[in-house]
Amino acid sequence: MRSSPSPLKNKWVLITGASSGFGAAATLAFGRLGARLLLGARRTSLLAQVAAQARQVGAPKALFHPLDVTQTKSVNAFTAWARDIIQGPRTPAGRLHVLINNAGGAQGLDTVAEGKDADWETMLQTNVLGLLRMTRAALPLLAREAGASIINLGSLAGRTAYEGGSAYCAAKAGELQITRTLRLELLGTGIRVSTVDPGLAETEFSLVRFKGDAARARKVYEGMVPLQAQDVADTLVWVASRPAHVNIDEILIKPVDQASMTKIYRRALMEKSRG
Repeated sequence: MRSSPSPLKNKWVLITGASSGFGAAATLAFGRLGARLLLGARRTSLLAQVAAQARQVGAPKALFHPLDVTQTKSVNAFTAWARDIIQGPRTPAGRLHVLINNAGGAQGLDTVAEGKDADWETMLQTNVLGLLRMTRAALPLLAREAGASIINLGSLAGRTAYEGGSAYCAAKAGELQITRTLRLELLGTGIRVSTVDPGLAETEFSLVRFKGDAARARKVYEGMVPLQAQDVADTLVWVASRPAHVNIDEILIKPVDQASMTKIYRRALMEKSRG
């Protein structure tokens, strides 16, 4: 018995922050299902590698362009490039089907009293204003009444505060409320709006947060089994491939070893202490 083709085959999927982490994993996951990919990030050398890998696993198209979501000019240039490709005379699908707003991240783990303006501004620019800019620019490209999706990458931090996370928690809470607002504003267009909010996931996230301090980054996941980028990518694909009348509003995904932001089972450490 033949399996039915993926509903994402030959559909245009735009992914921001696609050079690493969730974005790179999502690129490969959508590519395996035959989606046509438009990739953006600041690190174009890494984007080139990810695009090549996507083509190897089955993406008929995997194109990339520089993108800095903190700059309106860059966002507008990127979406103009995407529009020219999607709506060009030789493309079989003339509309964008999936927008993955993944660009973002955390900077530092300082208390409010010790916080740095540069870190705060980076987190709010990427996670909040960047999300708004990218969505505003891409909305005219999205298909109506055809199961198109906007999927935003949130975080457990947007739902639960923790010490040192003031700006990041605020930024991801902003992402959550932007998603909920879009859900209301786009009602009647047929465009689905979702947020996928991971807990602890082992990517470059902690390495970036701690400014390249690898030992400190590893300690975040010490003794536990965290999520991997592929786990989140699989969830993004599942959300985007639901029937056109189904909207997955919000998903919170955590590793089994994490019950809350601060309650984590460090299994390897616990087993060592028992032995």
